[in-house]
Amino acid sequence: MRRQNGITVEDVLKMECMEKCKLIAGFNGLHNTVSKVNIMADPEILDWVDQGEFLLTTAYSFKLGGLEEQKLFIKECANKGLAGIGIKIYPYLESFPIEIIELANGLNLPIIDLYYGTPFSDIMTPVFKEIFNKQTSLLQRLERVHEQLMDVVLEGGTIGDIGRVTCENLRNPLIIKIGFPDQWFLQLESIDNITKNILFENAKKFYDPNSTKSAERKFNEGIEIIEGKPIRRMVMPIVLKDSIYGHIFSWAINTPLGGFDLSVLENASTIISLEILKQLSVRDVENRYRSEFLEDLLSMEEKRKEKAEERAHLFKLDINDTFIIVLIHTDEKEEIMVDNFDHRLVTLYSALEGLIEEYSLKGFVARRTDSVYMLLAFHNKNKIDSTIKSFSSNLENLLKKKFEKLNYKIGIGRAYEGLREVHKSYMDSLKAIQAVEILNEKSLVFFEDLGVYKILFQDHLCDELDRFYNMTIKPLAAYDEKKSTELIKTLEAYFMYNGNLKKISEVLFTHYNTTLYRIERIQKITGLNLENSEHRLNLQIGLKIKKLLDNIPKN
Repeated sequence: MRRQNGITVEDVLKMECMEKCKLIAGFNGLHNTVSKVNIMADPEILDWVDQGEFLLTTAYSFKLGGLEEQKLFIKECANKGLAGIGIKIYPYLESFPIEIIELANGLNLPIIDLYYGTPFSDIMTPVFKEIFNKQTSLLQRLERVHEQLMDVVLEGGTIGDIGRVTCENLRNPLIIKIGFPDQWFLQLESIDNITKNILFENAKKFYDPNSTKSAERKFNEGIEIIEGKPIRRMVMPIVLKDSIYGHIFSWAINTPLGGFDLSVLENASTIISLEILKQLSVRDVENRYRSEFLEDLLSMEEKRKEKAEERAHLFKLDINDTFIIVLIHTDEKEEIMVDNFDHRLVTLYSALEGLIEEYSLKGFVARRTDSVYMLLAFHNKNKIDSTIKSFSSNLENLLKKKFEKLNYKIGIGRAYEGLREVHKSYMDSLKAIQAVEILNEKSLVFFEDLGVYKILFQDHLCDELDRFYNMTIKPLAAYDEKKSTELIKTLEAYFMYNGNLKKISEVLFTHYNTTLYRIERIQKITGLNLENSEHRLNLQIGLKIKKLLDNIPKN
C-alpha cells in the first residue's frame, strides 16, 4: 500500500485552486495518496515518474495519438502507481473518450478535468504546500509515538506495555505474538468478546503450517472477512538478526488503517526488537553462568565441586535433592541449524524451560558445544520414575512437533541423590546418547533401560570387550567380508526370532536349507554350539559388542 505521507486525491479536489475542476473517472481511487506533483510535456515522462505522484498534463498528446495509445498511457500511469492525473481537456478535446473513462474506473485511477484557465503553477504550489504541511504533521505525530514507546522501555515496561501504547495510537485492536517463549499480548479492550475471539483465531491462522507467510521477513497486508465483513489487516514482522521473532497484528475495526498506522507498526516492531535483544543478552549471560556452574559440577576436581555447591542456591537448588541430567545432542551441520542456529536455540530454550515449569520442577537449561543440558531436581523421591517418564514423553513430542527439522538425540541419566553426584547422571546420559546411535531404533533412550549395555559401556572394559569380540564374532565378520556371505545377519535374525528357522528364512528371503546351512557354518567357524545356553549367550553378547565397537570413532 502507499504510505500516508501526503494528502489524498479527495483532499486535492477540495482545495481552492481546484474549485472549477471536476473528477470524471476513477472515483474509487479518491483515497489514493498524493506525495508529489509533476507536469508532463510529452508521454516519455512516464519513465521518470514515481509512485504517489499527481500528474498534470493537457489533452494535446491525446489529440495526436489514437485510442490504443491513449489506453496504453492510462495503463502505464496505473502500473507506475500514480495517485491520479489532472488533464486540461478543453480546448484540445470536446470530451474525453468513454473507453478511457471506463478503463480508468476499472483501474481506480482518478482523472480530473482541470479548468483550462488555471495555470499549472497555481495548482502545484498550494498542493505542494499542503503535502509539506501534512508530512510535517505526520512526522511530528510519529515523533510523539516514538517518544511514548521509548518512555515505556526506559521505565522498564514490558512488550505488553509497548502493545498498549501502539494500540492507543492506532485506535484499532492489536495483537502481538512473540515466539520465545510462545507468548500472545492482546490489546482488544475496545471490542466485544465475540469479535475478540474471532480476531485471535484470525491471527493464529496466519501461522498455518501450509502457508509461508509467517516465515517471510516483510510486511503483510490484506483483506480478511471478519463477521461477514471485509476488514483490512496489517501484519508487521518483528525481525532481529535476520530472524523472525514474532508479529504485530492490527485490524481496521474502528478506523481505517493507512500509511501513518504502518509507520507506527514499523516503529513498534523496532522497539520490540530492541527489547527482545535486551532479553537475549540477559539470557546469554544467564547461560554462561549456568554453563560455568555445570562445568564445575561435572568436574572431577574437588575444589570445583565445592565451588558449585556454594553457588547452588543462586539457581534455587537444594544440594540434598535428587538430580537427573537430560542431554539433548543436536547436529549443527543440519541446514536449519547453520542458517538460523541462534534463533532456533532461543526458541528451543524457551520451550524446554516452559516444560520444566509445566511440571513444577526445579532446574535449568544450559548449552555446551552442540548439546543442550537439562538439570532436573526432585525433592520427592517417590514420584521420580513416573514424573521423568511423563516428562520425557512430552519432551520428545515437543521436539517432534515444534522442531521437526532438528536432528537430535536424547539421553536420560539415572537419578542420583545429592548435587555432588550429578556427574554420574551426566556420564549415564552420554552413554544413553551413544546407545541411540548403536540401537538406531529411537531418538530417546533412558540409561536405566539399556540392559546389558549398561555393563558393556563401562570405559575400563574396553580391552576385555575387544578380546571377547575377537573370540566370538570377529571370525564371522572376517568370513562375511572374504566370502560375501551374510552369517552375522543370519545370527542376528536367529536371536531376533528365537531360533525359528522358518521365520528366519522368510525374513532373509532364503530357502530353509540355506538358513540351516548358515547356522551350521556359524557354529563351525566360531566353535560355539547354539544348542548350548552359555554359548548362545556369548554369541548374543558378542553381537552387542560388535554394535558398540562399530560406533566407536576410528583413529
